[in-house]
Amino acid sequence: MTEVLFYHLQNMALEHVLPPLLEKSLERGWRCVVQSTSEERADALDAHLWTYRDDSFLPHATWRAADAAEQPILLVLEESNPNGAQVRFLVDNAGLPAETAGYERMVLVFNGDDDEALAAARSAWTECKARGLTATYWQADERGRWQKRN
Repeated sequence: MTEVLFYHLQNMALEHVLPPLLEKSLERGWRCVVQSTSEERADALDAHLWTYRDDSFLPHATWRAADAAEQPILLVLEESNPNGAQVRFLVDNAGLPAETAGYERMVLVFNGDDDEALAAARSAWTECKARGLTATYWQADERGRWQKRN
């Protein structure tokens, strides 16, 4: 069954949090799809994933790439899963896809400093429970380490 992880960002940007989460997924041998809600945001994430660290980059592409199906990380705007990803990241208030069975995990990353994002995350949590999905809530501690909360 698909596990849905809710990552509550407080005083941190998605650009800071997303790369390490993607790295951990790749270390486990998982392909990833990152769903955003606008082309501008997807393009900004695309640029960021190439340059977020001086000594590293994350191999990825957008849905526009001719070889999208071969990419370990794919940035998309829709519910599709062209690269056969095991992990789906939902950012910028992207909603849960209708079909979840093909994923090991879905990771919903939301901005806790944004009322609209909080409302969308609460709605997604309720939807997860109604659909019988296992949902867990994660929040960073004072050192920036992610802790599972009840």
